[in-house]
Amino acid sequence: MKTILKKAVIGEKAAGLHDKGIYTFIVDKKANKVEIKNEIERIYGVTVESVNTLRYGGKPKVRYTKTNVLSGRTQAYKKALVRVAEGDFIDVYGNG
Repeated sequence: MKTILKKAVIGEKAAGLHDKGIYTFIVDKKANKVEIKNEIERIYGVTVESVNTLRYGGKPKVRYTKTNVLSGRTQAYKKALVRVAEGDFIDVYGNG
């Protein structure tokens, strides 16, 4: 069984959406919206109204060292914005 939800995004922009009932998660790149919705409902016991997904490509990065120039890319990932029903709440901070 593959893991669909990797982690919750905790940041200023994501926290600002919590008042509107929107929560942000990093998800598996191959997961679709229906799988994400079912997984959120199963784990957190909330009713999901909608799921929007975004795919991010890795950014090119270059590091200059004394002997060499190292170049590569950061990891690509997929983010899901999940809107839950009014009155439902997901505790992404783990406060209990």
